[in-house]
Amino acid sequence: MRQKDCKLAKYLYGLKQTPKQWHEKFDKTILLNGFHHISVDKCMYSKFAKYFGVIICLYIDDMLISSTNMIGIVETKRYLTSIFKMKDFGEMDTILDIKDKKHSSSYALNQSYYIEKILDKFKNLNIKEANTPFALIRS
Repeated sequence: MRQKDCKLAKYLYGLKQTPKQWHEKFDKTILLNGFHHISVDKCMYSKFAKYFGVIICLYIDDMLISSTNMIGIVETKRYLTSIFKMKDFGEMDTILDIKDKKHSSSYALNQSYYIEKILDKFKNLNIKEANTPFALIRS
């Protein structure tokens, strides 16, 4: 009986180790480009150069790139697309079911879309409201 071993050229979605393999590859790639881990989260990276600062937030295979100016975003995307097959969805509208709305000088994050999705998911379970007692804390 002959046995053959096969080497996969690409990682397969659905395997337990796929997210770990993807993160390791992304991690090595982005650190080689001068990014550093942000200490509070191993899926957040920062790079500060003379003319810009860039922060990348990675969630599985989605990422949010923010920068102090467009030069940082363009340079980061150019580097990443030279290594990974990527799609650019433009300016952020929704990430992780959180809606983003730009105002003149700020941004507002809104989770109503996520809340409505959760309520919609459980609407047919005949869940009844119930009063929940809580301790009153006096200072």
